[in-house]
Amino acid sequence: MDIGSNIRAIRKRKNITIAQICEETGLSQGFLSQVETNKTSPSIATLENIATALEVPLAYLLLKKEERMAIVRKEDRKITTSGAEKLKVEHLSSTKNVKTVLVEFPPGSSTGEAPHAHEGEEVHVVIKGRIFAEQGEDSAEFGEGDSFSWNACTPHFVKNIGEELAIVLISVYTETNDTDNFF
Repeated sequence: MDIGSNIRAIRKRKNITIAQICEETGLSQGFLSQVETNKTSPSIATLENIATALEVPLAYLLLKKEERMAIVRKEDRKITTSGAEKLKVEHLSSTKNVKTVLVEFPPGSSTGEAPHAHEGEEVHVVIKGRIFAEQGEDSAEFGEGDSFSWNACTPHFVKNIGEELAIVLISVYTETNDTDNFF
């Protein structure tokens, strides 16, 4: 873990000196310097004191880099295509177990000829257009602002039934981090 680097980055971002942290925590400057350079591992109690001095939750100090906020600017979104109809998929964000995408469905297009299933759970929000969704024996039509969710292990299907482009925001949760092939 890179706790020391996290501490140093937070301290510098907040313009707090090592001396100020030491004054508040009772730690020596040498010890805190060793903590910040990852040459020593502080106890949980010491980390809690440092977190309090930095005014951050203790858990924040323990986060790995990949667990922290990830930013994807609009112009930096990864764009792929999916399925036989080559639906445009804009990747908005992804964490260990959740992927969020915008999917464009041209008029008449769908997620495939037949319903499909995969691991995980999905939440859909219709941003634009009209779609038809089917899961098992359940089906419904949806318009702008409507949302629906389902367990994706049951075969499901989505189709644009309108005369204009439909855009659907989809978040997919899986326990195994297999969110790449949900169409």
